[in-house]
Amino acid sequence: MTRTLRAAVATVAATAVLAVAVPAHADPSHAGSFGPGPGAPGAGDPLFPTLGNGGYDVRHYDLSFDFTPVTYDFTGSMKISARATQDLSSFNLDIDSLAVDAVTVDGKDAAWAVSPGSSGQELTVTPDGGLRDHRPFEVTVAYHGNGKTKPIGAPGWRHISDGGFASAAQASRADTFAPVNDTTMDKANWTFHLTAPDGYTPAANGTATGTRPAGPGRTTWDFRLDAPMAPELLGISVARQTVLTGRGPHGITLRHYVPEDQVATYRPIVERTAGQIAWLEDTLGVRYPFDTYGMQIVRDGYGDALENQTLSLFGPNWFKNAATSTTYTNVMIHELTHQWFGDSVTPTTWQSAWLNEGPAVYYAALWADQQGTASMRDKMKAAYTKLDAVRKTDGPPGLPTALGGFNIYDGAAVVLYALHQQVGQEEFDAIITSWLRKHRNGNADSQDFIDNAVRVTHDSSLRPFLEEWLFSTENPPMPGHPDWV
Repeated sequence: MTRTLRAAVATVAATAVLAVAVPAHADPSHAGSFGPGPGAPGAGDPLFPTLGNGGYDVRHYDLSFDFTPVTYDFTGSMKISARATQDLSSFNLDIDSLAVDAVTVDGKDAAWAVSPGSSGQELTVTPDGGLRDHRPFEVTVAYHGNGKTKPIGAPGWRHISDGGFASAAQASRADTFAPVNDTTMDKANWTFHLTAPDGYTPAANGTATGTRPAGPGRTTWDFRLDAPMAPELLGISVARQTVLTGRGPHGITLRHYVPEDQVATYRPIVERTAGQIAWLEDTLGVRYPFDTYGMQIVRDGYGDALENQTLSLFGPNWFKNAATSTTYTNVMIHELTHQWFGDSVTPTTWQSAWLNEGPAVYYAALWADQQGTASMRDKMKAAYTKLDAVRKTDGPPGLPTALGGFNIYDGAAVVLYALHQQVGQEEFDAIITSWLRKHRNGNADSQDFIDNAVRVTHDSSLRPFLEEWLFSTENPPMPGHPDWV
């Protein structure tokens, strides 16, 4: 995610109370007896305590989405396979501005109700007879809506002038497209079935598995994502776009989407991806974590960049000077780095978002330095100088008061730079490689990162070192640079 998304995520954060909380679905105090045990409406994220829901663990999302361009009308069906983590008399899903038509649990009609939430709406489902702890179940929600309906929370839809759309769901806007458990804590595998009129091409996370007729003049496009993904990384679109394919290192499928009349402009840009994956694999010491990757470059309607899992989203402005400059490759590296940091290894809560953005800024700066287009040392020195004041206003990198700030981007990169200065190249690389391998396809937080650094280096002094860099309201001295103030 680029820092220009700050306004969108700050809208959600504005109503959140900053408080340390244990995830509701992992807290045995929420279990209770069978009869009166509803799942908690909120997973306990410190920055967004009302996001997500407790009482169950999603294993798989199966989304069918039928979209009509220009009018933006859509119908959907979300089938969720989950397992109860406590006795449940009812449970919640997150939605925003979706009209629910019917809900079933294990094929039987279930009672449901929609109520307002702080950043959207809560869909409360009450299955007949309730659900026992550890029981697997399947809930299906049929719904409809319009992509230009003003949501209660921040918008997730990005409208394209050809009548299509792209999703920008971070940090909590997947619920404007489908019912989900909208928390980083609950990752799941996904399948997608996107239907659109002929002439429009849908895209989604994961591997494209085929197409099939869906009635006169309409086609359904199927996709499968076998690696677990948090809902905030949802990457679906329907537009007049062309698919460009290729192969990356060790057979990775590359699948890019660009405006159908701008193929000549964007082909040489997306063809840089294979080399960038190879560079990051060599630099990080870990293979690319998924089976496929691609760039989704929209015609218009979106100006930022976002690390949707396996299919990063880019607005066109990043590439307007591509004929005369290669600086656009920095943002490509930034979003590609996120596939390791944030997508494969996902923060347990948004309080640890520095673990997403810090590495993305750090390795984009390292790329620019090695390409000879910008000095990493100069960038880190400038960021270090600015960070001291930011710590006091927006919180230190490991304790931000809101998402999207300098502290979790350049400030977090400064933390990694300080760690590198402290331990040297070999041990720094070992820390990063171990981190990505240990937590692949899982969740982790700041304390996990500190624990990993201490374990890998056998140096207990790194614990107070990293705690000060992450949590102090003042800049610690920069190792190797006593002149930096």
